[in-house]
Amino acid sequence: MSKTQDLSARWTRFMNRVQARRAALARPATAFLSQPEPRTIGSFARGRQLSAGNFVFAGHLVQQPDTGFWDIPAPDLAFQEEMHGFGWLDDLAAAGDAPARRCAQDWLWQWIDRFGNGRGPGWTPELTGRRLIRWINHALFVLMGQQNVPTDPFYRSLAQQTIFLGRRWHSSRPGLPRFEALTGLIYAGLSLEGMEAQVDPAVRALARECATQIDMQGGLPTRNPEELLEVFTLLNWCAVALSESGRSVENEHWFAIERIAPTLRTLRHSDGGLARFHGGGRGLEGRLDNALATCGVKGRQSQPLSMGFARLSAGRTSVIIDAAPPPGGKASINAHASTLAFELTSGRRPLIVNCGSGASFGQDWRRAGRATPSHSTLVLDSRSSARLGGDGQQRDWLTDAPTEVPFQLSQAPDGLRFEGGHDGYRASYGLTHVRILEMTFDGRGVAGEEGLFTLSEDDKRQFDKAMDKVRLLGVPFHIRFHLHPDVDAALDLGGTAVSMALKSGEIWVFRTDGRALLSLEASVFLEKNRLKPRATKQIVLSGRAIEYATRIRWSLSKAQDTPISIRDLKQEALDHLTED
Repeated sequence: MSKTQDLSARWTRFMNRVQARRAALARPATAFLSQPEPRTIGSFARGRQLSAGNFVFAGHLVQQPDTGFWDIPAPDLAFQEEMHGFGWLDDLAAAGDAPARRCAQDWLWQWIDRFGNGRGPGWTPELTGRRLIRWINHALFVLMGQQNVPTDPFYRSLAQQTIFLGRRWHSSRPGLPRFEALTGLIYAGLSLEGMEAQVDPAVRALARECATQIDMQGGLPTRNPEELLEVFTLLNWCAVALSESGRSVENEHWFAIERIAPTLRTLRHSDGGLARFHGGGRGLEGRLDNALATCGVKGRQSQPLSMGFARLSAGRTSVIIDAAPPPGGKASINAHASTLAFELTSGRRPLIVNCGSGASFGQDWRRAGRATPSHSTLVLDSRSSARLGGDGQQRDWLTDAPTEVPFQLSQAPDGLRFEGGHDGYRASYGLTHVRILEMTFDGRGVAGEEGLFTLSEDDKRQFDKAMDKVRLLGVPFHIRFHLHPDVDAALDLGGTAVSMALKSGEIWVFRTDGRALLSLEASVFLEKNRLKPRATKQIVLSGRAIEYATRIRWSLSKAQDTPISIRDLKQEALDHLTED
């Protein structure tokens, strides 16, 4: 981090503390004018675990049922932020029983006693906004049965946090943190007596953020599908709360909702989950469907790309492809080197996946999850198509990333066709990766072709230099297809194919043209709600680029005896948070 950036971050933290203390000195008398309908979705299973003393935050499990909630030692900053953001209140409200209510009441009142004076790590704009939304949403849940406990501290703390947020929302980072801060401010201004003056400035600020942060494709600079869903959800909540209070929604706010909804539909797999790219997961169960139903906007994205992703779908099979350069600059802090990677889902079952974000498992896993080998695409010479570079704050930014990613979506003779390429390896090896994917109209088959080509005389000279370094043995490449952990895979037909059985009963078969060595190797699946990475497998095609043009063909198809339609009724276990 440069000296200027360090001073700026320190100044922001200092001003947050100053304004938090000032806000805590205020003694506003307030009460609810109205309460928005609770719209946050919690997990019944997590709620029961919390009330039993099992705390799962940011990928860490802490089991201390006899320790006060705010006395639990936080393993890292992310764990601490989840505690102070009060997202767990959604889970306790979902459980809804007497033990869950007691926990919610005790932990909330303890926060007021310990941190309500403006101290502690929870006084940042985004955490305050997140916390206000939960306190207001679940006020009835936490206030019920509190006959012998004065409620004035609760209302006073709500007002103090609102005052702080009105002064400091602008110091939050653009993107999801700022949307959280402004949504919390609007919620509080609409709900609390005496805070009405906060609403109009916050509504105008939210409209400006929509105009600057949501592009014409309905995407964010980070290209993170799950982050886009969270922003979309916040914009929906604000729009509904404003409408219910008799206020109009700013045009920029509503236009952003209209742009995002079709994009999220494009980024949704056939199982209802989001594609897992650039640090995002599949999204909380039910949140995407709920958000799309709430907004009332129909239709899909009319443009060929949605936030830089292309989609092929037919017969309940979906393929989503990263078909644009990765984010750059500050927006790339959580981005992945995943250009031309794809995921494939059949019905309700993911088949081909990316490993996902390893952020909740520590820095080593986070860096590994961002690398190209953790994605279902071609890797040249074991190098990523984009690299982590820089010093200080910029050490997490992507550098040397692809800049030219041409693509074309068209109709093949018997289905749909995607053709794309990227120049991420061109500077070092003179090679451009080209990927062609074709899906049949019934969704039962996908044919692929991988190409490594030199496109100019300069490329040929660069490739010759690379060949000299490997003594003319050829530049090694690996084409990886990571499988979901629920897929049962085995080599078949004497090692020339891989058969894959899904829990739905479907059988898929992977074949290749024999120009690359086919193997089945170990892999991992990184889910942030798990305590450890899940073991899985990957199909790997290995070879060497010896000439100026190298082509490898492969196919994925349902076995002939797999029915056209399978009634997939198997339900996953609800409680998997403590699984390894």
